[in-house]
Amino acid sequence: MRPIRDYGAKAMNSAHRLVLAASGNRLLSKPFGMPVVELHTTGRKSGLPRSCYLTTPIHDESTVILVASKGGDDRHPDWYRNLQAHPAAEIVIDGKRRQVHARTATPEEKSTLWPRIVSAYHGYADYQKRTTRDIPVVICDLR
Repeated sequence: MRPIRDYGAKAMNSAHRLVLAASGNRLLSKPFGMPVVELHTTGRKSGLPRSCYLTTPIHDESTVILVASKGGDDRHPDWYRNLQAHPAAEIVIDGKRRQVHARTATPEEKSTLWPRIVSAYHGYADYQKRTTRDIPVVICDLR
């Protein structure tokens, strides 16, 4: 079952990429009311460039917050594990490619951010209920 879910998530990400490109970044640029970011990481095992589309429930001129929910799966998403190994990454937000340094929020930071995250998209609370793992919140400091 997990390989099917993983394949489905990758297929959805590819479809999202295609729709954004075909529409000039107009369609699906704010799913669930949150801006889409394209995250560029370095593969933790391969060392190769990797990219995926995510939403950011909270962001400003210096910080982008990401939620490593994987839809409530019991495993961390690959992009999160890549950032743990290689915290220097890049994000494309609002059409601008920016270098970031990513880190997992401390428990104190997460307790402050989580209500705002859930307020932006209630689905994150549902994802947390689906899993026993503590869903990490990632703070990306823009460079």
